[in-house]
Amino acid sequence: GAGGAGAAGGGRPVSTPGTRRIGYGDHPAQYAELTRPPGTPRGAAVVVHGGFWKPQYGIEYARPLVPSLVTAGWAVWAIEYRRGTGAADTLADVRAAIDALPDARPEDAGPVVGIGHSAGGHLVTWAAGGGGLTHVVSQAGVLDLRSAYELGLGGGAVEAFLGHPPGPADAAVDPIRQVPLAVPVWCVHGAADDVVPIGQSEAYVAAARSAGAVAELVRVAGDHFAVVDPDSPAWDRTLEILRAIPDEPAAG
Repeated sequence: GAGGAGAAGGGRPVSTPGTRRIGYGDHPAQYAELTRPPGTPRGAAVVVHGGFWKPQYGIEYARPLVPSLVTAGWAVWAIEYRRGTGAADTLADVRAAIDALPDARPEDAGPVVGIGHSAGGHLVTWAAGGGGLTHVVSQAGVLDLRSAYELGLGGGAVEAFLGHPPGPADAAVDPIRQVPLAVPVWCVHGAADDVVPIGQSEAYVAAARSAGAVAELVRVAGDHFAVVDPDSPAWDRTLEILRAIPDEPAAG
């Protein structure tokens, strides 16, 4: 059987049977891993890993969530992307990977939910402004680049990502300055997160709601990594959000 949501826990490397690696470009980092449940999936979960956009953190940080999502009935599209070569490369890759999803699962309908952790929360929320996603779950996301820069998050990660301190010209890549999005956003954040403070999600939700968008702060117990621990109650909250999403995406 598929086992429980925590069946792949225990700190072992996770490999899910039936995962296909599919390239969306020529660079070695331009690929995604597609894992499908038995039967017709509820929809697709686009999983974007974090790591402050740094090259040493890769798709291995997304893989532990895959068995749980597949067990819940989702086709999972876990994406890798270029890191450490500049924001333009990273953002172009995330966009291209999302755009490649319909070709990877052409016969499937249903919602397409972006799920991103930390810097992946930034990337998936940013990407939702360009289409292809019907819902977003940002997990401890870096959603306010100016504040993140001022706080020195990730040891200067924002300045390294952009190539300069964030300024007015960076509004198009800063989620808090992109509101309102046309899709609902849930910001799941650990109250004890000392890597990306929960104020990042609080500020984003306040700005999004003020702009007329649908956004919800989901405060959970735990630290920066509790939200992506498949054995944690914090991860269960993300599964609850996914269960409540209608099977058919809204028209329009």
